[in-house]
Amino acid sequence: MTAAEYKRRRRALANAIGPNGIAILPAAREVVRNRDAHYPFRQNSDFVYLTGFSEPDAFAVIAPKRKDGEYVLFCRPRDPEREQWDGRRAGIEGATAQFGADQAYPLSELDTVMPTLIDGRERLYFAIGSDAALDARVMGWVNRVRANVRAGACAPEIFVTIESVLHEMRLRKSPAEIKQMRRAAEISAAAHRRLMQICGPGMNESRLEAEFHHVCAVSGARDQAYSPIVGGGANACILHYVENRAPLRDGDLVLIDAGCELGGYASDITRTFPVNGRFSAPQRELYELVLEAQTAAIGKAKPGNLWNEPHDEAVKVLTKGLVHLGLLKGKLAELIKEEAHKPYYMHRTGHWLGMDVHDVGSYKQKGAWRSFEPGMVLTVEPGLYLADSDEIPEPYRQIGIRIEDDVLITESGNEILSAAAPKDPDAIESLMAG
Repeated sequence: MTAAEYKRRRRALANAIGPNGIAILPAAREVVRNRDAHYPFRQNSDFVYLTGFSEPDAFAVIAPKRKDGEYVLFCRPRDPEREQWDGRRAGIEGATAQFGADQAYPLSELDTVMPTLIDGRERLYFAIGSDAALDARVMGWVNRVRANVRAGACAPEIFVTIESVLHEMRLRKSPAEIKQMRRAAEISAAAHRRLMQICGPGMNESRLEAEFHHVCAVSGARDQAYSPIVGGGANACILHYVENRAPLRDGDLVLIDAGCELGGYASDITRTFPVNGRFSAPQRELYELVLEAQTAAIGKAKPGNLWNEPHDEAVKVLTKGLVHLGLLKGKLAELIKEEAHKPYYMHRTGHWLGMDVHDVGSYKQKGAWRSFEPGMVLTVEPGLYLADSDEIPEPYRQIGIRIEDDVLITESGNEILSAAAPKDPDAIESLMAG
């Protein structure tokens, strides 16, 4: 993202909170994995959305109409000795020169300067309730202002969750964000194609996971948006299966739910295909049903339609198909009302997608499902999960199928960002044979 893009976002937030408001956002902290080793650092999405700053233990402040500048950044100062061990820091100079801060202070001055920034503001926006330590620290700053009311200080009296403003901003993607997400989906789609090409009986699930990481990394996307799911056979019926270490058997399907993160933006694609390159008749029957449900659901993802419409359409198609297959019995309308599909399809049909794989943004407004708008990005991911049960005809047992795409709402309908990953069964078989 460009400096202009981050500046535009900060200006939008400043306009939203108004001249009497102030917003405080903390960066993520480094987390110890074990002894001297840390988990790979990933910046807080809200923080990096506004700043582009990728270092831990920082604080950003947006103070509209402030005389000395609206954007203040607290960060670690330069330290040649620590940088020799842990990597380069932007420092106070870099915070202004590289990251656009109007003013910057070392973290050591946070507790001294912050009360002066809060003084005179009516409303304080921060992530209330997300971190008890943050809540206590913010109230400490507020109380220091309150202690000086006789000297003319004025502490905020209204506290607002910053998510109520910022997450609505993040829900609607800018052209720059869409470009980044389109590229992330293209990289992940190429990785899914590669897995179809190399897969074969006897290979381990972990081999496919490693290959997915490799294709993404050499394409510039080193990080994954979430832990990949590679489930062969019955493992595909476990929704969040992440063991990824079982051998793949001839005659089974393998479900792969994986997506890279590029420049802080997620992709999220699921494909299911035969380990040996050929769908059996029962597998194809179930697969085509899930594909039909996904196609119908994607058709409902367009401006003006409500969030629940793709899910309702997928449920209708799947329930009708399950009746045809003999897995459900009864009248379609009654089965849908009773949610008879849930033993075989137990999750929703999608979620918002963006900087987080399950991205921010409300699904309802004032108790009603919200409408799709251009710039929103969601996943569409119906599935069927038929475990080893006497209630299921034997040819359909231990089969898990999910098909998931990343869908951008456009002015005229939608764009499937992940379309380059094959999902037509004939196209999958052709790729695997070639």
